[in-house]
Amino acid sequence: MMKLSEFFENVPDIEIRSLMADSRKRRPDSIFFCIKGMASDGHRFVEQAIENGARAIVYSEDLPLMHDDIVYIKVDDVTAAFNAVADKFYGYPSHKLEMYGVTGTNGKSSIACIIRDILNPVKPTGYIGTISIEYGSVKLPPLLTTPNIDDLHGILGDMVDAGMKACALEASSIGIEQGRVSAIDFDVAVFTNLTHDHLDYHGTMEKYFLAKKRLFDSLKPEAVAITNVDDAYGLRMVQDAPCRRVTYGIHNKADYQVVSYQLMKDRTKITLKVRDREYEIETNLVARFNIYNLVAAIAALHEKGMPIEDMLEQIRHLSQIAGRMERVDEGQPFNIIVDFAHTPDGIEQVCDFASHITPKENRIIALTGSAGRRDTEKRPVFGEILDKYCDMIILTEDDPRDEQAMDICHEIASGIKDTNYIIVEDRYDAIRQAVEIADRGDTIILLGKGDERFIYREYGREPYDGDDAIARQAVHKYWLHDEK
Repeated sequence: MMKLSEFFENVPDIEIRSLMADSRKRRPDSIFFCIKGMASDGHRFVEQAIENGARAIVYSEDLPLMHDDIVYIKVDDVTAAFNAVADKFYGYPSHKLEMYGVTGTNGKSSIACIIRDILNPVKPTGYIGTISIEYGSVKLPPLLTTPNIDDLHGILGDMVDAGMKACALEASSIGIEQGRVSAIDFDVAVFTNLTHDHLDYHGTMEKYFLAKKRLFDSLKPEAVAITNVDDAYGLRMVQDAPCRRVTYGIHNKADYQVVSYQLMKDRTKITLKVRDREYEIETNLVARFNIYNLVAAIAALHEKGMPIEDMLEQIRHLSQIAGRMERVDEGQPFNIIVDFAHTPDGIEQVCDFASHITPKENRIIALTGSAGRRDTEKRPVFGEILDKYCDMIILTEDDPRDEQAMDICHEIASGIKDTNYIIVEDRYDAIRQAVEIADRGDTIILLGKGDERFIYREYGREPYDGDDAIARQAVHKYWLHDEK
């Protein structure tokens, strides 16, 4: 609990017990911030906020009605004010943690989780992102990829109270654009890559790039900016960063240079050159894109002082990242891989790995859909990529929202020219059919949902068992209990 006068000048000494940006939530003795979001403007909901406990209103545009018993504080930038207040209200938590921020189209979850796994045994580390919120013995369902300002600072405050010393945070382009991380004191920021995604929000690739770039432009001088030099946007991303800049890559010269690598079905071997020294690294991570993810995490930790020698044993046995190149192995004689891939680049990377581990006489069976009301232009591109790599394609639902799953599937199918495909609208049935038609040695790739336990429909979120669980059930039904 704090006084309003601790945040603003020339205001009464009223007690503040909470912060509010969502006027629908009950927040007694709170400050309400009139944030402008993607679909709504907080200035329209001041009366509702007051009914739900707001005692002070922070606003930037004229309000039609003002109450004598409410404190009104006009500012130029409500988001900036919200960041400053939330940071102070929760005790400046990000300043007390070693903060790792990861941004890019693909790889955010994997890199953040790898950083957490390697660092946690020596420095208790939390994680915030698409998969979950985790610290110590606490594991909570995710909010947004990058939570809203109040939630984010509150979670970081809880981490500090729980004894965490570091945190790996996924920073989405929308989260950066909306100022959700503007008050976070990052020590390291990592850029993964930039490919087609979120253009329904940003409009163009250049605006998408500029949203990501804001994170690096705002770093403190003592921070480290780490970028993928093999990505077309990699060097531009950090060119104005006011701090030390470090590169990693496979194909282009980099500070953390992959000299050679060997991909296998269940592990990867890497020779990594760091400036003038080489390291032989073996990991249970698979696929070429995970080499980038691993090296980015190594660079982030090494630049903060952790010797690479101290990471090697952890790297050999990293925990499975839920829904990210997750292998479903119930003893069936073929591969099943579940991955969150929902961008053209992400899908191509998974398909490329499948082509490496699948014998030429066997098939790659792909299952995917595309989210409703999200970046519709990429749907035919999905079809083109799957057509290039796969032998059988099953198109199905993936968060259709208020679109018809069949219509979305036909848009994906417009990019398929040569490969046989079927449309099975119900995702449960689609996964069961993929498992049922598989032969020994084949590879099934289940794309788009990853570890998610819900499907967005027209009426909201509906519980969903998960691609991995459904695949396991199907394996037991069609392969382990019945002769085939």
